[in-house]
Amino acid sequence: MLEKSTTSDELGHITGGYTFNHWHDYRLHPENGNLPQRWQALPTNLAGAHYPALTDESWRKADVWFMGNLFFYHSGNDFGAMLHRARSMNSIFGAATALLVFFWSRRLWGTTGALVSVFFCVLCPTMLAHSGLATSDMCMTFFFLAAVGAYWRHLHDHRLSSLGVSAIIFGLAGVAKYTAILLPLMAVILMVVRLGGSGPLQWGRRTFVTLPGKLAFMAASLATHGGAMVAFIWAFFGFRYSAFNPALPPGEFTLPWAMMLSFGGVKAHVIELCRTWHLLPEGYLYGLSFVLKHAEARGAFLDGEYSIYGWISFFPKTFFYKTPLSLVAGLVVGTGVFAIWLRSSNRASILQQVYRVTPLLTLFGLYWMISLASHLNIGHRHILPTYPVLYIFCGILGWAIVRCWQSARAVRAGLCVVTVGLLGWQAATAAGIYPHYLAYFSPIVGGSREGYKHLVDSSLDWGQDLPGLKQWLDANRQPQEPLYLSYFGTGDPESYGISAVLMPTIPPLNTKFPWYWCEPGLYAISASMLQHVYMTHRGPWTAENEQQFQGLRLNEANFRALKAGSHNDPKLLQGIEPAEWNRAWKLYDQLRFARLCHYLRVRHPDAMIGYSILIYRLNQGELDAAIGGDLRNLASAMNRAVTISPK
Repeated sequence: MLEKSTTSDELGHITGGYTFNHWHDYRLHPENGNLPQRWQALPTNLAGAHYPALTDESWRKADVWFMGNLFFYHSGNDFGAMLHRARSMNSIFGAATALLVFFWSRRLWGTTGALVSVFFCVLCPTMLAHSGLATSDMCMTFFFLAAVGAYWRHLHDHRLSSLGVSAIIFGLAGVAKYTAILLPLMAVILMVVRLGGSGPLQWGRRTFVTLPGKLAFMAASLATHGGAMVAFIWAFFGFRYSAFNPALPPGEFTLPWAMMLSFGGVKAHVIELCRTWHLLPEGYLYGLSFVLKHAEARGAFLDGEYSIYGWISFFPKTFFYKTPLSLVAGLVVGTGVFAIWLRSSNRASILQQVYRVTPLLTLFGLYWMISLASHLNIGHRHILPTYPVLYIFCGILGWAIVRCWQSARAVRAGLCVVTVGLLGWQAATAAGIYPHYLAYFSPIVGGSREGYKHLVDSSLDWGQDLPGLKQWLDANRQPQEPLYLSYFGTGDPESYGISAVLMPTIPPLNTKFPWYWCEPGLYAISASMLQHVYMTHRGPWTAENEQQFQGLRLNEANFRALKAGSHNDPKLLQGIEPAEWNRAWKLYDQLRFARLCHYLRVRHPDAMIGYSILIYRLNQGELDAAIGGDLRNLASAMNRAVTISPK
């Protein structure tokens, strides 16, 4: 991932983590897990980075994106080193997850099975992508797998040390990401299964045989783990209720509490109760409210469709779009092997095996149930915690090879060939997509080149390809050829040596909406911007959009005059308020860009950078048709674009 620029969330993670560690203030980015942000920013803290002045307006408003932009690119820091160190820290969670996969699989399928599992794991583009990014997803993946395993061990190991380890892991998981709120429910399910099993429960020297005794054990165990989680939350927020360090300049959250709690219902009342009685730190409660509020409705894109409430099919489709066929085939073959084993086994053996994998089934089943009901359909990474279960299950192939050693050598030879072939296929997949792991798409949807037609945001385009864009421009840009850039991400194009006319960007790199005119040249557009997922005029180009656009086009001469004037001064047009012209220009800019993207979505790009940034070399004729003519011109241009084969 050394070749990749800052992805959208990484700037917030590192800036927030540095603020937590250095200033003991929790106003910036509390919604994405305190632990991974602290961990990833630790090298930057130790290196003594320069932090922006706390008198900046973005500090008072707790705007992590503007504060982070200042921290990364305008404070004299080596942002490349900051990013590399943070990613290196996060890769430890990826390696630790792979080790957990190995040990889980070895316990179930033996050493051969464990080797099969870990090879599927470390050669998966999904693992390679998110292990190398400074975000909270891999951290939470590790802690989900570790927590259910440690809790299950605690239920079968009477030693207090197993309880202590399990409680500590639960506590750390509680500050890894807010999805950790699922862990207590998983613990209850595991406890119920354990209560239904044979044998007494033990805690230290005490043995619980009767049902009341077992229920008392259950209550004490859950209380211990819940208490550990609460204690770690308080510790990571400095044992202080207020998110704002009183020794620093005061401020406020980006969005007020009233808006954060406007989702209402029982969850909002519980959070309000915790605020009133200071049961949990303010920073934690605000971050939780932020997550719940933004999960209510969020712009989403799938297969050319748009929604703010998502689709129940989003994550199943995303799974098949983003999972290597080699892993899918391994799961299919493994399921066949398991079915054959079921037919040849007695009921007691089957129940025993199911009992052993209860933690994995609980993690996988409950997480998928919650994911299917979620309205937050913005990225494949949100089902990342379920992937280790799949890698572990594939270990059954190694177990079957060993099992057939004496009794069925021909079957064993066939399984060896199939397993080695699948692992080789997995390795070839990882090598083929290097280093664009985040942009991997399965051949069933046309591969990564067609990915932008199906998914965007963190499933494909997270702002990671500015260095690749720079390299392509150095090799292919003609002298004096204009470059227009619409970028999705928190990287700073100028810091990567890219000089461009900025079109609409997310987050906005320039809130003043600079004046520019579309001329023939290169147009580099991030996939998320091309699909207009988070823009005002997303979806199909409507008659209302066209009417509004054509009305504003009547002011083109005035807009050009404003652009050509000294310092782009809107006062050139007397009798018109500057603010009024700025509003008109902003709306015109958005509509013009939306119409251009409507055309470009059917036009094959001239080049693709890491599959996430699409390059179009547009001449005057295309621009006239796309943004300079009427609907007939646009329709004709789109029909011509569809018939032209990709290069």
